[in-house]
Amino acid sequence: MKKRVVFSVDDMAGARAAMDQLRAAGIADQSISLIARSDKSEMIPDDRKVVEGDFYPAAAKGAAGGAAIGLVAGLVAVAIPPLGITFAGALAMAVGGSVLGAWSTALSGSALDDPVRRQFEDEVEAGRILVVVDAQEEQVALTYRTMVASGAKPLPFEKPTAIT
Repeated sequence: MKKRVVFSVDDMAGARAAMDQLRAAGIADQSISLIARSDKSEMIPDDRKVVEGDFYPAAAKGAAGGAAIGLVAGLVAVAIPPLGITFAGALAMAVGGSVLGAWSTALSGSALDDPVRRQFEDEVEAGRILVVVDAQEEQVALTYRTMVASGAKPLPFEKPTAIT
């Protein structure tokens, strides 16, 4: 499983130096992303930008909530004999609720900024660049050592990535 850890650097030169040291330490290139204020983000290549949003977490929550509501509605319908709904119908309503819940919440989740950007908005607005690393669990300590040695400031964020 991968964990997402976040560091702050003063400028793009610091971000490049940190990325170079991470690569030299064995961190995969595709595991390193950057977040910056809009006037600085044009310096960041598109493949380095974090554009995740809350799409996957929102979809998972919506699927679970929709399935629960669909199942309850289906069981209520089963309890009303004139409707003629079977238990299979109740399960179909649960599946339909899950799909509808996942779709609707994923749409709203995709409109939100990345959780890292939201949590550290003050750092970004101050002009600093966030270096986001999705490291394997056994590489997290190495990532911290490497980033601190490069002059980056560790930020309090260490969470499993949504899709690993």
